[in-house]
Parts: sequence; structure tokens; C-alpha cells
Amino acid sequence: MYWENSLSLCSFSPRTAVGSRLANKQLGWKFCDADDYHPKENKEKMMNGIPLDDEDRIPWLCALHEILMREKSFGENVILACSSLKRMYRRILTGEQSAVNTTVTRDQEQSQLGYSNNILFVYLHGPKELITKRLDSRKGHFMSPSLLQSQFDTLEPPEGTENFINISIENSISDIVTEIERHLG
Repeated sequence: MYWENSLSLCSFSPRTAVGSRLANKQLGWKFCDADDYHPKENKEKMMNGIPLDDEDRIPWLCALHEILMREKSFGENVILACSSLKRMYRRILTGEQSAVNTTVTRDQEQSQLGYSNNILFVYLHGPKELITKRLDSRKGHFMSPSLLQSQFDTLEPPEGTENFINISIENSISDIVTEIERHLG
């Protein structure tokens, strides 16, 4: 089985557990947790219960895009655990949208940023109550569980022409991993 380039797990929870298991144990791909790349200012805001806005997220997303493109240039496959809550955020990750100038043509964007249509977004979704329970039990993470509602308010689930699959987090981690592998098959 060969899947060129990247998977991005876009969700609230349990993207890190799914991504690391899929990357390390199942596929042998590189795993990156987008949370590790947040600048100190973003982490401090989230620790203090202050939601991030586009101005906070876009430089972070651009850095993640660069990581994906670098790994692609090395011929590496990558799984990125990233919330990518908005369509615009997912377009930045793929290089379809410039973070600087959203009026440039698609050809210009692709040449400026590097473009990859080989990114599959895995939308892990579930009931707010389950996500709240999991966030409340999480220890040592900088994001305050009080920010969950702001993330739901920001959320634009993948749809239409986006390259994605939907998977419920009500399934076990093993079942989620199996479903992703089946799709990549």
C-alpha cells in the first residue's frame, strides 16, 4: 500500500492517539502533532482560556504547511494531528490558499506555497459531551477545556470537494485506525 504524502486528522479528540498509533505501529509513517508547533504566545492564550483567532492560527498553519511540503520533498509520508477547524485552514495546509493574499490565482498559490492534493483529511467527530469528558480527563495539556465551545463555534466540518473521510470518535481507537487503513487500502 502506498499513499503519497499526508493524512491530516482534523478533530477535537482523540486525534493524537489515533495518529500516533496509525503512523508508528500500522503504517510506519512520520507523525507530527500540530500542538507541538504552536508558538509560546498561542499556548499561553489557551492556558488562560483565551480562544485563538485567525491571526493567531494562520502563522502556525503556514509553519505546518511548510513541514508537510518539506517531508513531501524528502519522499516521506506524514500523519499530522491538527484541528484545522475551518475550510480556509485546511486549504492553507494543502497550499490551495495563500495566507497572505486570498485573491491570487490558484496557479500562483501553488507556485508560491507548494501545493499538495495528496492530503487526506480524516474528520474525527463526536458528541460534545464525549469530547468534554475526554478533555476533562486529559492531563498536562495547555488547552483549557473551557475553550471547547469556541472551537465548536469556529468549526466548519469538511464537505463537498474537500478530500476527507468522516469517522466517529464513539468508535474505539483500534476501530478508527482500522477504518482509516481500510480507506487507504
